[in-house]
Amino acid sequence: MPERWRVNTGFFWHERCFWHDPGAIGVFASPGDYRQPQPASESPESKRRLKNLLEVSGLIDELEVHKASPAEDSDLRRFHTEAYLARLEAGDRARGGDAGEGAPYLPGSLAAARQSAGLAVAAVEAVARGQSSNAYALCRPPGHHAEADRGRGFCLLGNIPVAVMRARALGLVRRVAVLDWDVHHGNGQQAAFYADPEVLTVSVHQDGNYPLETGAFEERGTGEGAGTNLNLPLPPGCGLGAYEYAMRSLVLPAIEAFAPDLVVVACGYDACAKDPLGKMMLNSRAFGDMTRDLMGLAKRTCDGRLVMVHEGGYSEGYVPFCGHAVIQALSGSATSVPDPQNDEIAAWGYQALQPHQRGMIDDWCARWLADSGI
Repeated sequence: MPERWRVNTGFFWHERCFWHDPGAIGVFASPGDYRQPQPASESPESKRRLKNLLEVSGLIDELEVHKASPAEDSDLRRFHTEAYLARLEAGDRARGGDAGEGAPYLPGSLAAARQSAGLAVAAVEAVARGQSSNAYALCRPPGHHAEADRGRGFCLLGNIPVAVMRARALGLVRRVAVLDWDVHHGNGQQAAFYADPEVLTVSVHQDGNYPLETGAFEERGTGEGAGTNLNLPLPPGCGLGAYEYAMRSLVLPAIEAFAPDLVVVACGYDACAKDPLGKMMLNSRAFGDMTRDLMGLAKRTCDGRLVMVHEGGYSEGYVPFCGHAVIQALSGSATSVPDPQNDEIAAWGYQALQPHQRGMIDDWCARWLADSGI
C-alpha cells in the first residue's frame, strides 16, 4: 500500500457518555399513565457492547484510541442559542428536565452530552489536521435531531454541527459534506446548514418516520445554500438492493461533485433489520460496504478525510456487529467477527431492489441532475 494511503484510524470514546440517563420512557417520548416504566430505547448498552466487541475481537488494539475534553461553551454557541443552553443548565440544576420533543434527561446527562459533542469535535479536528487518516466517534447521547434552540428525538446537543462549525471557524476545512444514513431524517444537520453553500447535507432515511414534518426530497436548501441539501426518503422495507442503488446512483455522485474537503457521516444503525424503531432491512455487511464506498470517494476527493459520528441504533444485540463492520472497513483491518445473522438477513425476501424503489430513486436522480448538473 502506498505510504500516503496507510491508514491510522482514530477511535474516540469516553465512559461519561454511557452515563446519560433519559429516564424510564421505553420507546416513547415521555412517561405516561398507561406506560409501564422500562429502560429507554436510547440506552448505553448498544454503544457499550460495540466497544466491548472491539475489545474482545482485538480490533481496538489496531486503532488509535483517544479520550477528549467536553465541548467548550464557545463551540456550543456557534450552533445553539444562549437561551437553549441556559435552559439545559437550569434543567440539570433542577435534577432533570426535558430538552424538547422526546429528549428528557436526568442529572449527569448534560455532562454526558458535552462529552459526546467533545468526542465529535476531537475526531473531526484530528482528521482535518492530518493526525488521523479517518476516525470514529462513539458519541452518546446522539445529536442529529438537535436544533439550535431545542433538543429532539433523544438528542440534546448537535454533535456534528458543533464539530463542523468549529473546524471551519479554525480554518481547518472549507467545504464539508455531511451524510446521514440513520433511519430517521437528519433534521439537525439540515437546519444547521440549510442556507450555507459550503456544506452539503445528505440524508438517506425512512420516509415519514421521524421527524414527521421534515425530510422530503423537495427540501433543497435556501438562499445561497439552495441546492446543497439532498434528502432521500426511502419507503419502509428497503433492504440491500435499494440502499446500494441509492448510494451508488445518487448519494456518492452528489458528494463527489460537491468536492468537499472533509466527509462526515451521521452513522446510525437503526436501518438494520433488527432495530425496534426502524422498518428497513440492512445487515452488518451493508454498513461495511457503504463505508468502503465512502472511503473510496474520500480518497478521490479529500485525501481520505472521513469521520464517522455514532448516532442511532437501538438493537443492543445487533448494533455491535454493524459498528464492528464499519470500524473494520475504516481501519482496513483483517480482524473480523462472524455475524450469526448476516447471511440470514441477506436471504430475506424483498432484499433485491424492487421496481417501486428503483422508480423513486431514478426520479430523484433525474430531478437532482436537472438542477445540479452532476
